[in-house]
Amino acid sequence: MQRRSPVELTLADVAKEAGVVPATIIQRFGTKRELLLANCKAWTADVSGQFAAARAKYGSPLKTFVELFVELSGFAATPESMANFLAYLQIDLSDPEFRAVLLRQFVTTRDETKKLLDEAIATRELKPCDTAALARLLQQVNGGAMLDWAVYRKGPLAAWIRRSLEALLAPYRFGRVRKSGGARRGARH
Repeated sequence: MQRRSPVELTLADVAKEAGVVPATIIQRFGTKRELLLANCKAWTADVSGQFAAARAKYGSPLKTFVELFVELSGFAATPESMANFLAYLQIDLSDPEFRAVLLRQFVTTRDETKKLLDEAIATRELKPCDTAALARLLQQVNGGAMLDWAVYRKGPLAAWIRRSLEALLAPYRFGRVRKSGGARRGARH
């Protein structure tokens, strides 16, 4: 899917990638639409698991969130793969069955993000705030960063996402406390 648009993708391509004969794919899924829908459902079913795995890997709620979103952008490592993703997204938005799965994916992602933000407040990584609203904004900024990157094509996508998410989170973070406790060098009294 990263290398081929929905128009270009064939069941034979998928069979070759999977190391099976095309008849196996046809027998299992029937049509390209059913194969794509099954893929979409499988990915969506694992969203909560991806958040759980990232929590175990990174510990810090905010680091978990940022790094997970960066990792999840791996499907669009090139501008061409981003263009293919957008072509698949068109199907997701126009076909009611795909849209229902996409909506479930978005809702789960937003809910899991809110949980991480709530944890970040509890661990004093974030100031108290409306975590539902912030989760919505973070999801929107992530999507916008991906689109911006595809247009500007400067640097890696991961850097665009990380920079955008960190900029949105910055005002919500607790300020760093100086360890020395003394006056800054050169400060006027």
